[in-house]
Amino acid sequence: MKPVMGFHSSHFTKIFGLVIGLFLLCEFFIYYIVLIQCSWPKLDPNKADPSIVSDEKELKVLLLADTHLLGPRRGHWFDKLKREWQMYRAFQTAMTLHSPDVVFVLGDLFDEGLWCSDNEFSAYIDRFHSLFYVPKGTKLYVVVGNHDIGFHYGITPYLHKRFSESFGSPSVRLLTIAGNHFVLINSMAMEGDGCFLCRPAEIQLSNITRRLKCAKGMGECPKGLEIKQYSRPVLLQHFPLYRESDEECNEPDEAPEDEKRQKFRERWDSLSKESSLMLLESLNPRVVITGHTHHGCRKYHDGFNTHEYTLPSFNWRNKDNPSYMLAIFTPNNYAVDKCYMPRETTVILIYILGALCILLYSSSSYRRHCRRNRMFKVH
Repeated sequence: MKPVMGFHSSHFTKIFGLVIGLFLLCEFFIYYIVLIQCSWPKLDPNKADPSIVSDEKELKVLLLADTHLLGPRRGHWFDKLKREWQMYRAFQTAMTLHSPDVVFVLGDLFDEGLWCSDNEFSAYIDRFHSLFYVPKGTKLYVVVGNHDIGFHYGITPYLHKRFSESFGSPSVRLLTIAGNHFVLINSMAMEGDGCFLCRPAEIQLSNITRRLKCAKGMGECPKGLEIKQYSRPVLLQHFPLYRESDEECNEPDEAPEDEKRQKFRERWDSLSKESSLMLLESLNPRVVITGHTHHGCRKYHDGFNTHEYTLPSFNWRNKDNPSYMLAIFTPNNYAVDKCYMPRETTVILIYILGALCILLYSSSSYRRHCRRNRMFKVH
């Protein structure tokens, strides 16, 4: 019998296969394992608005916020590569599993949109569409965030125009899809000071309010802009409506306890009281969905019968347990649910435990190999 002086090539192949398997589990399969547990919510017939009769099919909508793609100035290249891969893999897995009709991204697409040059901004756009590619038949819409063009007093006409023209995203927009009305708003244009951004937004918002009231049978209709059927709109924007803090939030992806108690600054962390009240009164939305805080929250606006959901950041750089929302809309009803993505700490733990198991297996195999060699020499 011929002695073997080292590890067999088959042993190295096994170790290499285990390493590759661990990598694929943590960087690919885990997204399917976690996200397949999430499914579309079911409409509750008891919550339907009896005043609205519609035969429109259910509209499947996926919503996320605060992707914060890193630019050339902030963050290490490896951090950038890692975060973009995570978002790409999570989003594309979600698209494969859920196949939504519409995707909304609620602002702060970019981390450095307000500082970057035209060439950098063009590269930003290409990267965004590469990471968040949607198949034919699915529509993607975005609203602008403060990291895309700046806070109110830092926005220039040029920055506003560059973003809005690149994404077809004006300050105020009404989208009607399958009988559902979505009002997309630039939160920084809700300052109410009559600036170059705010005054046109107020006019557009007033026109949308008139069109909705006309569809409801109240007031005159703007010529050629009639809405076929009234339905309480869905308000989508980057900033949350006014609230004092996140202290009342009670969600699995809520802010840490110390952050929850911090008071919000109007026009910075949320819209002002006046703007929030104006939107609620003029639009009478059935639901409001926002981002910006990087943490999840659910709030009920008493007196308006309006629920507001704040979505956390989709980027693991800002949140250990990111999530996105799945929503079903019909003109007279809706249902929402959150899908929680893999925790980064869980992925790191799997890597550590997997590496330890591979090392233990390798060490055990080596000891068995040495014992066999000694036994061979004795005989």
